Amino acid sequence: MTYGAERWTLTVDLIHKFKVAQRPMERTMLGVSFRDRIRNDKIRRRTKVTGISKLKWQWAGHVCRRTDGHCGRRVLEWRPRIGKRSVGRTPARWTDDFKKVAGSSWMRKAEDRVWWRALGKAYVQQWTLVGC
Repeated sequence: MTYGAERWTLTVDLIHKFKVAQRPMERTMLGVSFRDRIRNDKIRRRTKVTGISKLKWQWAGHVCRRTDGHCGRRVLEWRPRIGKRSVGRTPARWTDDFKKVAGSSWMRKAEDRVWWRALGKAYVQQWTLVGC
């Protein structure tokens, strides 16, 4: 179910929907029912499913470290044309979460693997509180 999830723009609503769909699947994988009274965190450890937030952080670091001119890096650096924008809040972008944790120069910081992994713990922790 997490295939391609590293490319999602995370929102609290999306994470809630994901949890609602994923938990029964994990229980089915292990042959566990609600009557067995096993907590969700134990089920998650037994299935060894990686959270979406961790996948997203790892993917961002991977794309930023590529040096072969791959289109992924160009997509991250792309900025839409300035034009008339619709009314209301601007939509969340995929990179907004990284800017909150690592600052506006997060792409340069991602090139250092050790530093990026250490900072990733803070990023994953913020989404763990939400449940991802």
